[in-house]
Amino acid sequence: HCHSLEMSYISVWIIIIVFCRLIQCFRDPLHSVVFSVHLFTFLISSGHPLSERSPNHIPDVILTFLPLKHFGGPCCTLKTSAIALPLTLALPYFLHCSRQRYVLGDRAMHQMAQSSVFLSGMGGLGIEIALCFVAVQAVTLHDTKQCETWDLGCNFFIRKEDVLSQRRRVEVVCPRVAELNPYVHVDISSSALDDNTDLSFLRKYQCVILTEARLNLQKRVNDFCHSQQPPIRFIGCDAYGICVRVFCDFGDEFEVSDPTGEEPKEIFIQNITQDNPGVVTCMDNQPHGLQTGQSVIFREVGGMVELNGTTQQVSVLSPHSFAIRDTSLLQPYAHGGFFVLVKTPKTYRFETLEQQLCDPQVLIPDFSKPEAPLQIHAAMLALETFQEQHSRLPNVGVLQDAPVNTELVHCLSRTARGTLPPLAAAVGGVASQEVLKAITGKFAPLQQWLYLDAVEVVRPLQALATEEFFPRGDRYDGLRACIGESMCLELHKLRVFMVGCGAIGCEMLKNFALLGVGLAKSSGEVSIVLFSSVSHRKKPKSTTAAEATCEINPDLQVEAHLNKVCPATENIYNDSFYSSLNLVVTALDNVEARRYVDSRCVSNQRPLLDSGTMGTKGHTEIIVPNLTESYNSHRDPPEEEIPFCTLKSFPSVIEHTIQWARDKFENAFVHKPSLYNSFWQTHSSAEVVLQRMQTGESLEGSFQVIKLLSRRPSRWEQCITVARLKFEKYFKRKALQLLHSFPLDTRLKDGSLFWQSPKRPPTPIEFDLKDSLHFTFIVSTARLFAGIYNISYTEKDLSEETVARILATVKIPQYSPSEKVSRSTDESAKKPDQMKMPVSSEEEREAIVQLEEAIATDRGLQMSPLQFEKDDDSNGHMDFVTSASALRATMYSIEPADRLKTKRIAGKIIPAIATATAAVAGLVALELIKVVGGYEFESFKNCFFNLAIPVIVLTEPAIVKRTLIRNNIYFSIWDCWTIFGHEDFTLSEFMNAVREKYGIEPTMVVHGVKMLYVPVMPGHSKRLKLTMQKLIKPSVDRRYVDLTVSFAPEADGDEDLPGPPVRYYFSPGAGTP
Repeated sequence: HCHSLEMSYISVWIIIIVFCRLIQCFRDPLHSVVFSVHLFTFLISSGHPLSERSPNHIPDVILTFLPLKHFGGPCCTLKTSAIALPLTLALPYFLHCSRQRYVLGDRAMHQMAQSSVFLSGMGGLGIEIALCFVAVQAVTLHDTKQCETWDLGCNFFIRKEDVLSQRRRVEVVCPRVAELNPYVHVDISSSALDDNTDLSFLRKYQCVILTEARLNLQKRVNDFCHSQQPPIRFIGCDAYGICVRVFCDFGDEFEVSDPTGEEPKEIFIQNITQDNPGVVTCMDNQPHGLQTGQSVIFREVGGMVELNGTTQQVSVLSPHSFAIRDTSLLQPYAHGGFFVLVKTPKTYRFETLEQQLCDPQVLIPDFSKPEAPLQIHAAMLALETFQEQHSRLPNVGVLQDAPVNTELVHCLSRTARGTLPPLAAAVGGVASQEVLKAITGKFAPLQQWLYLDAVEVVRPLQALATEEFFPRGDRYDGLRACIGESMCLELHKLRVFMVGCGAIGCEMLKNFALLGVGLAKSSGEVSIVLFSSVSHRKKPKSTTAAEATCEINPDLQVEAHLNKVCPATENIYNDSFYSSLNLVVTALDNVEARRYVDSRCVSNQRPLLDSGTMGTKGHTEIIVPNLTESYNSHRDPPEEEIPFCTLKSFPSVIEHTIQWARDKFENAFVHKPSLYNSFWQTHSSAEVVLQRMQTGESLEGSFQVIKLLSRRPSRWEQCITVARLKFEKYFKRKALQLLHSFPLDTRLKDGSLFWQSPKRPPTPIEFDLKDSLHFTFIVSTARLFAGIYNISYTEKDLSEETVARILATVKIPQYSPSEKVSRSTDESAKKPDQMKMPVSSEEEREAIVQLEEAIATDRGLQMSPLQFEKDDDSNGHMDFVTSASALRATMYSIEPADRLKTKRIAGKIIPAIATATAAVAGLVALELIKVVGGYEFESFKNCFFNLAIPVIVLTEPAIVKRTLIRNNIYFSIWDCWTIFGHEDFTLSEFMNAVREKYGIEPTMVVHGVKMLYVPVMPGHSKRLKLTMQKLIKPSVDRRYVDLTVSFAPEADGDEDLPGPPVRYYFSPGAGTP
C-alpha cells in the first residue's frame, strides 16, 4: 500500500515508526528497528519517491523515536550512513559495541555523530589524523596537490597507479577514508585555501584542523574560528622532518564534562568522625584516589544518615582519608556506607595562535630535556621565517641553509623536507584525540602546544655524506631525507617477527610498509602470527593483515602464521627460527604471553619492542640485549581475585554480580558438559557404570555425571521448567536461606552488626513474567540448556505466549530452610572441587536409582559444551549474563549495570581507541630505527602516556643490572654460560667443566623445578656418576637445556652465589643453529 501512495518521506517514516510500536510482541526494541530499516530499504528499492531523496533528509524528529540504547553507536549516524551503503549493510555497525564506546561513552559518541570536521592537508600527518575519525557525522577532506612518488612513503592510501595517473591526493584518499567507516559522510574540497579565501564556509564545522599550512594562514584561520559564537575549535599541526607540533585553541571558555575519563569507584567507609571538620577513613586503608577540591556523594551511611545523598567537597589528608564539612552536630557514625566521586565540569581558557607565539604554553614530554619544546618552538619559527624569505624549505641535507647554528636547528634544517612516518603516526594519534575532545567536551584538552622530536634518531647520522640523504625518485625519498640511504637499506633487509596483529599489530604493519621494513628483494621478511582469530571475512586475522600490508607496499615480504607462540610450538619457533631474526615486536593483550616471548628473546639474544594500550593510556618498552632490563625484570602486582564467599553470598559491587553470572555460565554450560563428556569417553556405557557402582566401586565424578543424566531435559518445555527452577533457586531461595542463616539482627563477637557495609542483606525476588528482566532470564537460560542438550526450538517457542503457557504448568516445590548450609564467611576460602567432595551412602544409593531410571528412559550420553562468545547477540550468552547479574544486583540492592558495561566486565574487554593505538605504534617504530642502527643506550626511549589528561612521559629504559659473583666476574640476564657434553657425559664431568671454564666451584644444579644435585639431599652424591642424559631425560629433538647453577661462597657460612643460566648441549655440535 505504501508503494502505491505519493506520500512525503516524513509520513513514510512516521508510518514505519508507528507500525514498529505496534509490534511490541518483539521483546527487544531492536527488532522493531530491524523491521524499520528493512522496510525503508524496500521502499527505496521499490522506486518510491523517497528513493530520489538523499538519506541525509531523514529528519531528526523521526530518528529520536528509535531506541538508541540498543545501538553500538548513536542512531543519528544512520542518516549519513546510507550515502555509502544500503541501510541493511549499515545495521551491523549499530549492533556492534565498539571498544571505542567504552572509552568515550554514549554521550560523547552522540556528540560526535552530530559534528562536522574540516581537515586540510592529505600528506603523512593529515592522513594519520583522518585515520582516527570514527563516528563523526561528516568530514571534509581538503587538499590541492597531486599524487607524487614521494607520497607513497608517507600516505598509506596512495598507490603507485594513483601517481602514474596524476590524480589529486584528496580524490584518491576520500573513498578509502570513507571505507574505514561507511557511516561517516566524507566530502572533498580542492579549492585554494590562502590569504584571499573567504573563510565563511568554515562556519558549518565544529572543528577545523590544518596541516601543511603556512603559519600566516594558520593564524588567519585560527582568528576566524576563535571569533565565532560559539567558537570553532581549531587545531594546527605541522611536521618538518624530525620535528612535529600540535597547537590547540578551543575558544575563550571551553567546558569539559569529564577531564579524566576515569570511571568513579564505590569506596567503602571505615569511619567518619563527629568533628569539625569530619574525617572520613576508607575501609581496609583502601586508597581513595581523590584530590583536594573534588566532591563525593555519600550512600548507605549508618548512623550519620544526614550525609546520605549529599555531595561534599573534600580536603585530602592521606591516601586513605579526607576531611569534609562540619559533622559535629550530626548523629554519630554507626556503620557502613560508601562514597563515589562526583564528576564536575571544568572550564579551560585558550589564547589564539598569534597570542601564543611569543609566550607559548607547552607540554613537556621528556624531562631529561625540559628545554626542548621551547627550543623546537623557536627553531620552527625560524624555519617559517626562512620559508617567507626564500619561498622554499631548506634543501635536503644542507646545513648552510640553517638560520641558527645549533644541533637542533641543524637537524631540523637538513631534514625539513623529509618525513618520518612513525613520528607522523605518533603525533597524528595525539592530534586526533584533541579533535575528539574538541567536539565532545570529554577529557582535558592540550594547552596549548605539543612538540615532539626525533633528534636521537638522526644525531648519530650527522657525520654521513650529504649524498646519503639525496632523493632517488622512489617512495623512500621522504624517509631517506631524514635517516639516509644506508639506514633505509638496513630496514629493507630486516627480518622481523611480530606476535599479535590486532589493533596495535595492524598499526605496526602500516608503519613497516611505509618504512620499507622487510623487502623481498633485500631478503627481508615480516612474519606475523595471531592464533585462532578470525576476521570479518572468515580469514585468519594474520592473513588479512598481511594482504592489507602488501597493498600499501607491494615490495614487502609478509608471511602470516597461524600457530600460537607458546612452549607447545617451540618445535616451530625454535632457536634456529629466532636466530634468523633481527628483532621481535609484540602486539599482545595479556601479560603471560609477553613474558613468554620475552624469555625467548632473552634466551636468543634478540631485541624486543613491546607496547600496549588501555583506553587513552599507552606504553612502549624497548628491550635491547646487554643494554636494558627485560620485560620479566619487573613484575606488576597480581590482579586481585574476588573472594569465593563474596561471590557466593556477599556481593557488594556490580563487578561481583557480573563475575557471579559469568561463573554460573561457565559452570553450567561449559564445565559440567565437558566433565560429562569426558566421563562417558572413559566409561563405555551406563550399564557398565551401574554394575560397577552396585558392587560398591567408587568412580570419580560419577555422582555429578549421574545427576546431570537424571535431570537431562529432552523437550523445550523441560528447558523452560529448568530455567524457572533456576530462577527460584538463584534469586529467592538463596536469599531466604542466607537470611535464615544470618538474620538481619545477627551480630559479630565484638557486638557489631553482621549486615553492615560492605555486606548487603539480600531481598528475595518474586517471579513476575511481566518483568522483562525475569522473562529474559527464563528464555536465555532455557536456550542455553537446549544448546548443551541438543534440543531444538522455534521462534514461536521464544514468544511470551508460549513461555507463559509452559510456566503455568510448572510446580515450584515448597521452600524449607536447610540447617546444613555452611555459615563460613572466610574470605580466604576457595571454591570446593565438586568432583572430590565426599559422598554419603544415602547419596550412593540415590545415584544408583537415578542411573537405573536414566537407563530405562534411554537418555543420551553426549552433551555439547558451549564457549562463551560475547560478540554474538543471537546466541543468548550475554542475555543470560546480563539478566542474571542484574537480578542478583537487584536482590542485593546494587545498581544494575547495562548490557554494555556487563559485556565489558564479563568479556574482560580492554577499552581501545584508535588514537592511542596509532600513537603507540608510531613511537615503537621510531625505536625500531634506533635498534637497527645499533644506537647507544642513551638514544632509546620508553614512553608512558595518557592522552585523556593529556600526559606524555618519555624516559630512558631501565639499564641492565650486572651482578658481581666474585673477583670481577659479573653476569646479567643476557648472559648464558655454555657447556658442551656428549652421550656419556656425567654430572660430575659437567661440574668439572663449569669449574675449569669459568673458574668457580658449582654447588647446586637445578633443571626447572627438578633438583639434579643438592649436596645436602640424601642420595644426591650418587648422582655424580649418572649421565646428564639419564638425569634430564630430554626429548629426542632437544638439543640443550638451561640449568640453574649456584656457586660456592668465598667464605664459610655465606650463602651460595647466584650465576647466569648454564646452557648444557647434549652433543658437541648441538650449539650450531
